[in-house]
Amino acid sequence: MTELGSSAYFILPCAALFIGCMAATAVYDLASYTIPNFLSLLMLAGFAVLGAGQGLSWAMLASHFSAGLVLLAAGFLIYLLGFIGGGDVKIMAATGVWAGWPDMYVYVMTFAICGGLLGLGVLLLGRQPLSPRLARIGWIVSLHAHKNGMPYGVALAIGAIWVMPKLDIFSSPLVMGG
Repeated sequence: MTELGSSAYFILPCAALFIGCMAATAVYDLASYTIPNFLSLLMLAGFAVLGAGQGLSWAMLASHFSAGLVLLAAGFLIYLLGFIGGGDVKIMAATGVWAGWPDMYVYVMTFAICGGLLGLGVLLLGRQPLSPRLARIGWIVSLHAHKNGMPYGVALAIGAIWVMPKLDIFSSPLVMGG
């Protein structure tokens, strides 16, 4: 059995926090078409703890937070156009902080593809009659009726979890005990 570096043990709770927040984002958005602010704040706090624990320099921390700010600004413009909600913008920006500049583009492309597939799935669902069993499940009825748009937080969460193992913050030599 290989011995993991001490930072590898430190990162496991941070990875669990990341995955937990993303899963909660998807569930909240599916159930209520909202993403609570505490999830975005928890993501930011978790990154700050991870960065401090990994010994990231102030410049590197600033770089990661600036990537999140760019996603916040871009997301705000998309929000103003009415395509996504405010919670989507905030969780996208918080996830952008974790991704940082090197991985932000991969994250954006991944959640965009997931969003396209989700949108296609919602459109296809809307063309099919709901069975009586499914018609009793509120979030499926809501998706079927298109009355609240699309829960884009689901695409953001799937994209984040998909790219998470590839993020520099989770795979650097420091993290891997090298």
